[in-house]
Amino acid sequence: MSSLSEIHISLSPAAIAEVERLRRKQHRPQAQLRVRVQAGGCAELYYDLSFEESPGSDDRCCVCDGVAIAVDVLSLPYVDGLTIDYTEDLMGGGFRFHNPHAERTCSCGHSFVPQADLTAH
Repeated sequence: MSSLSEIHISLSPAAIAEVERLRRKQHRPQAQLRVRVQAGGCAELYYDLSFEESPGSDDRCCVCDGVAIAVDVLSLPYVDGLTIDYTEDLMGGGFRFHNPHAERTCSCGHSFVPQADLTAH
């Protein structure tokens, strides 16, 4: 896995702790965090997080405070600069996404409409 300066994804300390907790729970201590966007959700696109053992040949990778992150090249323009947080409230916990490329987000916080200049490509 290489660390490329062209990818900028940040995880809050709470998100890092939750990723580590989930990796331990799933018995996958070396798994990378896969960050991608997919069509659908409440808005146009939604975030999808998963674990995988090794990135694909076209993935872009980085490490954020010890957490290895893999992003496919199609998702990269939509998640570059993304900050992922984790919060808990009375309804439970969940990841929260702060995306500089979102024109607007759904109230669920997991779906967004990208800025027009990203969809023109």
